[in-house]
Amino acid sequence: MIDNGFPLTTEPSILREMIAPPNMVNKALSIVTGNSSNVSETLPAATASCIPWRTAEPKYANNEVYVDLVEEMDVIVSRDGGLVKCEIYGEVQVNSRISGLPDLTLSFTNPSILDDVRFHPCVRFRPWESHQILSFVPPDGQFKLMSYRVRKLKSTPIYVKPQLTSDGGTCRVSVLVGIRNDPGKTIDSVTVQFQLPPFILSADLTSNHGTVNILAKKTCIWSIDRIPKDKAPSLSGTLVIETGLDRLHVFPTFQVGFRIMGVALSGLQIDKLDLKTVPYRFYKGFRALTRAGEFEVRS
Repeated sequence: MIDNGFPLTTEPSILREMIAPPNMVNKALSIVTGNSSNVSETLPAATASCIPWRTAEPKYANNEVYVDLVEEMDVIVSRDGGLVKCEIYGEVQVNSRISGLPDLTLSFTNPSILDDVRFHPCVRFRPWESHQILSFVPPDGQFKLMSYRVRKLKSTPIYVKPQLTSDGGTCRVSVLVGIRNDPGKTIDSVTVQFQLPPFILSADLTSNHGTVNILAKKTCIWSIDRIPKDKAPSLSGTLVIETGLDRLHVFPTFQVGFRIMGVALSGLQIDKLDLKTVPYRFYKGFRALTRAGEFEVRS
């Protein structure tokens, strides 16, 4: 909300209370009363609070907090198979539904691996600086508590090995995919995507597992889903190069996608979540998810 050109209110929870979303009831009332504004005439109670991110005194029949570790793995693999870059960008996402004014503390078993941490405004910085403990009064509902990076990881859960050889106006393509380090959980939603060079006239590609589709703008997507244990998925085929060119001079970069439920590949683990200032019991749940971010394999 802007007042006289200056940002006055930027907290989403306050704006949601002040500005009602459009619906049929509001439209009917605006016709009857002649007032088309959906902005509340009174300021929310949280506007003058020292914790403006929290709705004033929410009440729930069941008090519960869910914490999710959501990580993305950014990887660059060179043409010779070397690991140029392998790091994790992660977020701690919280869904808090607790009555009253709870004060939570969240600790990790190995916070020393975290780098480049960023916090929601509700986090008190001093407990983190001295003891690596997150102490906060949470907003009501879903929010991102913090983000972090874990750098210089040594390996990836899967490997992708492309091989392209060209002569005589054609290019032979072979791509192998398999599990390098078994995380102990199912790896699914595995995809391999690459852009065909502009001077490719046609492509004939097949795979022994999954489906291969060539979309608009010469984008090839190989959807594998889950990697079978009895065989390594492979893609092979031939690309026809336009006349006047004998071999490939521009090689595609392969974009890899995957998802692993139930594990954080960075190794980050939640130690405990405690609730202070509120006398009643509450339910807490923890989950983890790792997926591919910018995962590139050069050929």
